[in-house]
Amino acid sequence: DILLAADEKGLCGLWFENQKYFARTLCGEHTKQETPVLNETKRWLDIYFSGKEPNFTPALNPSGTDFQKAVWKILLEIPYGKIATYGEIAKRLEQENNTERASAQAVTMPFP
Repeated sequence: DILLAADEKGLCGLWFENQKYFARTLCGEHTKQETPVLNETKRWLDIYFSGKEPNFTPALNPSGTDFQKAVWKILLEIPYGKIATYGEIAKRLEQENNTERASAQAVTMPFP
């Protein structure tokens, strides 16, 4: 099972049941309901898990640090069916932010 959370701007959380940090960043006040963003996300997941490439991205509104947002931006740019190592993502962060060294280990921790 998957728990989805959204606000008026977009999807702000997705957790697999029994994962280590299940719903950790879900705010205290929430209402269980169907919304357009959640329905669109469910449709995207159905397409993705059927082995097809979704031709749209649901509205996203993740809350995180600047570092986390930079990692998520790179993840969104990985083409469907392709992979990128943590080291490759760290190198992209170095290039895009003009920093000396980005840690591949830090890249593995972008999710609260």
